[in-house]
Amino acid sequence: MENKIKVFENKRVRTVWNAEEEEWYFSVVDVVVVLTDSDYQSARNYWKVLKNRLSKEGSELVTFCNRLKMRADDGKMRTTDCLDTKGVLRLVQSIPSPKAEPFKMWLAQVGSERLDEIADPEKAILRGADFYRAKGYTRNLPQTF
Repeated sequence: MENKIKVFENKRVRTVWNAEEEEWYFSVVDVVVVLTDSDYQSARNYWKVLKNRLSKEGSELVTFCNRLKMRADDGKMRTTDCLDTKGVLRLVQSIPSPKAEPFKMWLAQVGSERLDEIADPEKAILRGADFYRAKGYTRNLPQTF
């Protein structure tokens, strides 16, 4: 599995790509941060209460929640509640937010980009090169032998 950071409206959303399933998994708490415009601790509490409520209602969303290792702010790999794309879309429906629709569009774009990269690996290389240049690195790589 490959850990990545995606950005939605200047907020990071930790993701993991599962190549076997060809599926993205998203940190639930990071999604809650985006949708509720809250800090990380408030989002953790929100998710804890929502998860409990959804369980009592018999929602399968909590059942579909996976515990995957993702890099935390302290740099350590920590087990984190994650949902696949379908699960995140169901989560978005459970949280009243004006950001729900823009977030769904962003989610679709993330998925579309990855599918494009699988079909044409050159796109992944070009995207990586663009990211490299955006970080301020020069086009000429240093020669080391």
